[in-house]
Amino acid sequence: MKSLNFKFTLFSTLLVILVFSFSSCGDSKKEDTTSGSGLNIDDDYYEFQGFNLKDFDIPAIIMLPDETANIGASTKPEVIHAEDDFKWEIIVGQNYHLLIDDWGDYTDMVESRKKELKELEFYKINYLIDDKDFILYEQELKVDGSSKASSTVGIPHKSYHVYAQKVIDGVTYVFRSRDEGYEKLIIELIAKSIKSVKPLKTA
Repeated sequence: MKSLNFKFTLFSTLLVILVFSFSSCGDSKKEDTTSGSGLNIDDDYYEFQGFNLKDFDIPAIIMLPDETANIGASTKPEVIHAEDDFKWEIIVGQNYHLLIDDWGDYTDMVESRKKELKELEFYKINYLIDDKDFILYEQELKVDGSSKASSTVGIPHKSYHVYAQKVIDGVTYVFRSRDEGYEKLIIELIAKSIKSVKPLKTA
């Protein structure tokens, strides 16, 4: 009887170890889909829908959040664009605004943006993704270290931003978040949308 109890205890222990091992493996795979900074901008678009930009003078398709994304997204994205203008705004519900700018044959827009950020006196910039054509960064308001700062300045303010360039049919388009930025969750969705942009094949 004592031997039977021992075998049962040993079996239970091994079973727990195996379950924990499989669980750890699963977690590792999940972590592999994010960047080193813990951003979830993998290639899984199950909460997104394809949207054709051709009707708005951009020969490309983009993936946008659908109503299952849990951000108050609407079923039909709204595009604000005046004919022959060089700016677009894509709105998906109250919490998702993606801006697009046509910069013609300029190909160094991301580098120019980084130079602008470097000149910001009252903000600390932390790049979470820093690629040639794609940056995602955390912008934090400095609350100390400046003689101009008020002693009553208190709670640090952080916002997240994304800025990228894509050449489509010979034209450079900048895809970016709004100037005031967003919380991390929304920026992850916007970043995934930008990564998904694919030029349409032209005959």
